[in-house]
Amino acid sequence: MNQMHRHWGIGLRAWLFALLACPVCGQELNTELGEAVLMIPRAGFTEPSLEVTLYRPPGEGPFPVLLINHGKAPGNAHFQARYRPEVAAREFVSRGFAVVVPMRQGFSNSGGSNPGTSCDVHNNGLQQARSVRRTLDWLAQQPWADLSRNVMLGQSHGGLTTLAYGTAPHPGTRLLVNFAGGLRQEGCHGWERGLIEAIGNYGASARLPSLWFYGDNDSFFPPFVWQGAFERYTKAGGQAELVAFGSFGTDSHKLFGSRDGLPIWLPKVIAAMAAAGLPTEVLHAMPAPVDLPVPPASDFAALDALDKLPVAGEAVRNAYSAWLAAEGPKAFAILPGKRGWGSAWGGDRPIARALANCERRVNEPCKLYAVDDKVVWRID
Repeated sequence: MNQMHRHWGIGLRAWLFALLACPVCGQELNTELGEAVLMIPRAGFTEPSLEVTLYRPPGEGPFPVLLINHGKAPGNAHFQARYRPEVAAREFVSRGFAVVVPMRQGFSNSGGSNPGTSCDVHNNGLQQARSVRRTLDWLAQQPWADLSRNVMLGQSHGGLTTLAYGTAPHPGTRLLVNFAGGLRQEGCHGWERGLIEAIGNYGASARLPSLWFYGDNDSFFPPFVWQGAFERYTKAGGQAELVAFGSFGTDSHKLFGSRDGLPIWLPKVIAAMAAAGLPTEVLHAMPAPVDLPVPPASDFAALDALDKLPVAGEAVRNAYSAWLAAEGPKAFAILPGKRGWGSAWGGDRPIARALANCERRVNEPCKLYAVDDKVVWRID
């Protein structure tokens, strides 16, 4: 995530080039999870269209619904890639839930502009929650969705959105789940205190049970922020259970998107869902797909050193910059002699997909250059 701060400014031209040059990189639909990408049509002049990713179990439903709210990458929200939380989606689809992932107004291919651009983080969360309610209004018209049984979950900026949504939820929402919720606004004076107060104030109107996950080595929110927010939220009347799980890998902010994080959070979420009267039994066995092994890190170059890429040319630099800005899990593969490259991010098996995307270009075996937050390239 820190690399994204330094490389989001690749420009519209570079982003479009990378996307058009490799339309399938990281974007294949996961048929096993019933993945589909839909658009909620605009409503009048004030409500823009929204891009929605859907994961559905087999059958016609109606299915209980779990809605996942995405975080925010630095820079222009329209450049943010479609969010694909397949690690979590697999767990809930296997339990009979339809998993719905809306890109909020102004993000990715959703219409309009991101309404939360000021230092008023309290209002930011409330404005973000408008897109969530809009999605629920659309879901109410879908015969496969049972909104009388729904869970609201969010990560990072999506966690803030989830807590803000909890101040005026749909009557069928049973549980709020917050993973590292907040919004880091370093350009705003006293942003940490403002975030503590904003989340705390949501607690005065919240009446749903909520489950919070925060770690000690979070690169966005130090412990005093989320501890203070939790204390204010519960003192204001909000129902919340805090799971302070300590450190996780190199950055606890990545817990939700990592398969290694499942043993920490999944049992807690399942227990909270059961207490809320929601189904938790596994109905469809979906073993986790096995990716190729991750090579050890090398000392070839820093992850963000574009001038060290063994493949020359503007196309690969643009593609690598776009890859740096993408959410993990992710991998980047190259073949220097033929200026070949391929990338993948989000979803299952990113290493195998990146290699396949590269080899599809050059018809020869490629090698991994980088995986997640480390360079693995070695000169033979």
